[in-house]
Amino acid sequence: MPFSANLNENNPQLAQVLQEYIKEQRRKRRWGIFFKLFILAVLIAFFVTFCTDQTSYKVLRDEPHTALISLEGEIMANGPVDANKVVGALRMAMKDPGTKGVILRINSPGGSPVQSDYIYTEIMRLRHQYPKVPVYAVCTEICASGAYYIAAAAKDIYANPASMVGSIGVIMKGFGFTDAMKKVGITQRNVIAGKYKDFMDPFAPVDPAAQQIAQNMVDIVHEQFIAAVEAGRGNRLQKNDPDIFSGLIWTGVQAKKLGLIDGYGSTGFVARDVIKEDKIVDYTIKPNPFERFADRIGASAANVILSQVQVHLSE
Repeated sequence: MPFSANLNENNPQLAQVLQEYIKEQRRKRRWGIFFKLFILAVLIAFFVTFCTDQTSYKVLRDEPHTALISLEGEIMANGPVDANKVVGALRMAMKDPGTKGVILRINSPGGSPVQSDYIYTEIMRLRHQYPKVPVYAVCTEICASGAYYIAAAAKDIYANPASMVGSIGVIMKGFGFTDAMKKVGITQRNVIAGKYKDFMDPFAPVDPAAQQIAQNMVDIVHEQFIAAVEAGRGNRLQKNDPDIFSGLIWTGVQAKKLGLIDGYGSTGFVARDVIKEDKIVDYTIKPNPFERFADRIGASAANVILSQVQVHLSE
């Protein structure tokens, strides 16, 4: 008769203690494996971050090159296109002695008018400070609204014939629930100080005076947008078209006819055939190595922890 069977018959309590002890030892071994894998994941993430990422674009910036800055995604503070990072990249690119020209590669539906104007203004300032370093914009998939605001500061704008360009307009989004509230018997009980403090409240009926205030606000921003585009594009714009500042978006073909872009071309084309320097250095400010390292540690740790949880759940 096996020892374990005999032990179960003669002393079931001792057998249970031994079984729990064996399970506990197994758990300790698994957690030991977990920590070893975690340390290994940390070391791998460290190696990939500091050895691989840091070797990218190890080009001597005093050698002739075209500077590239990518604007990808929505324009917003601390977002995909953050004005502080874009401006920081612009300043670095413009001051480097080897920079023969700067390309803003834009793929963005727009975003904050404040962020867009900050970048636009800084491009204009830097163009004046470094007159021998031209700035070009290359629109890829979409360059609309605030993104086009930024592009208008460039010396010339290029796009693909199928790119979406323009949308020179301003929107203040809102919605209303007043009819739905009446149907279910819900009432509004705001307490405010200041007559128009809640003028954008979606749960309140439309107030014509408040509506006009909102309209005045977007009109002012729209006028600012139009002025920036006119200053950047000059007499290249076909201002006789009544729809050019209507908020409509255009294909690259239509945008060229309207004077919103200067020609068709990619980043490589502009670097090679316009700036005449096909060596490209990417100045785009990305998350710093410690942020990327932390992200990778987090992802690696999550995978290891998930695998351990799955093991324990299967017991």
